[in-house]
Amino acid sequence: MAIQGMFAVLKFKTGGVGSINPWTDLTNVKDLTLTVEAGEADITTRANSGWRATLATLREGTLEFEMVWEPGDAGFEAVKDAFLTGSVVGLAALDSAGASAEGLVADFSITNFSRAEPLEEAITVSVTAKIAVFSAWTTTGVV
Repeated sequence: MAIQGMFAVLKFKTGGVGSINPWTDLTNVKDLTLTVEAGEADITTRANSGWRATLATLREGTLEFEMVWEPGDAGFEAVKDAFLTGSVVGLAALDSAGASAEGLVADFSITNFSRAEPLEEAITVSVTAKIAVFSAWTTTGVV
């Protein structure tokens, strides 16, 4: 059975994954895209019968999401502060809430924090977060 995106959760932890701070839902998020991909090394040899051979190398993970501009909201402030200070924030992009939630958990650097001010809509911020320190691909959520 498919899981609707509206049931996915993004959790944050100030100070990073290893801090004593609790995981908290980042409820101010609209659309989120998790991109996980690997670099490639060409390992083609003459023995491969004319076929190119590729080896996956270093993996990378990126979260891109949009938030409503909401000063005072704890999650908004954590993401903004991580960007402004060049520090990391722990993020867990999970497919659901609860003990069987699956997804990427890591310390992330915020590399983009761009504000949009449309005339008839709420002010929003587009965020790009890239892995600084990988923690886990969890299938048991975070606590």
